[in-house]
Amino acid sequence: MALRGRIHSTESCGTVDGPGIRYIVFMQGCLMRCKYCHNRDTWDLSGGEEVTVDQLMPEILSYRHFMKSSGGGVTASGGEAVLQREFVAELFKACKEEGIHTTLDTNGFVKQYDEALNDLLSYTDLVMLDLKQMDDKAHIELTKTPNRYSLDFARYLAFHDKPMWIRLVVVPGHTDSVENADKMGRFIATELGNKVEKVELLPYHTMGAHKWEHFGDDYELIDVKSPTQDIMVKLKNVIASHGVNVVIG
Repeated sequence: MALRGRIHSTESCGTVDGPGIRYIVFMQGCLMRCKYCHNRDTWDLSGGEEVTVDQLMPEILSYRHFMKSSGGGVTASGGEAVLQREFVAELFKACKEEGIHTTLDTNGFVKQYDEALNDLLSYTDLVMLDLKQMDDKAHIELTKTPNRYSLDFARYLAFHDKPMWIRLVVVPGHTDSVENADKMGRFIATELGNKVEKVELLPYHTMGAHKWEHFGDDYELIDVKSPTQDIMVKLKNVIASHGVNVVIG
C-alpha cells in the first residue's frame, strides 16, 4: 500500500519559501504553539487531506519549467514537515529523481533522531530553519516549547554539512531585542559556521489572526504592530557583526 501523508494545502508558485519559484506542500500537524502563528489551521495532527506522492507529482512536474528557469524547486512546509518525515522523504526522493531542488522548511522541534530523519535529510538540498528565541524561558512563553530541540537540530544539520537558511520572525516585545539578536548571531557563527548561507529577518504581521478566531481561540498579539524598519536594520547589523550574512525579508 502506498504511503500516505496528511497535507493542509499546496501552493504552485511560491516565491518566499526557498530559492526561485517553488511548489510548496504545506504538511498538516504541528506541536509548537507559537503566539504569532499564521497557520493556526495546520496544528491538528489528524486534519487535512490524505494524499500519496504519486498523486502530488503530476502537478509538481507541470511546473517544472518555472522551477528550473528560476532556480526553484519543491518546499515541504507546514505545520511541521518533520512530523511526517517518511512521507516527505518519499516526496523529496521522487523530486530528486526528476532533478528538482528540495527544501525543508522546519521549526526544528525534533526529539527523535532516526534513520527516517537521516533518509529525509539525504534527499534535502536546503533546510530553512526557524529560530525564534535564544532565551529558553522566553521561547517557552512564546511557543509553549523549550528551545533546546531547535538548537540541537541546528547543530545536527551543521554536523552533517547540510546547507541552512535561518529565519527569525521579528515580533515586537518578544523576539526583537538586541540581546536575542546578539546571542543568535554568536550561536550561528560559533556553532553552525558556514553551513548557514544566510539569516532572513521577517517582520511580524497579523494576517493569520482570523484563523485563530475561526477556532475560537484568543489571538494574544492582535495589538502588536509590525516592527519599524529602524528596528529591522538594527537587528540585522547586530547579527551581521558576527560575520553572518543577513537579509531583511
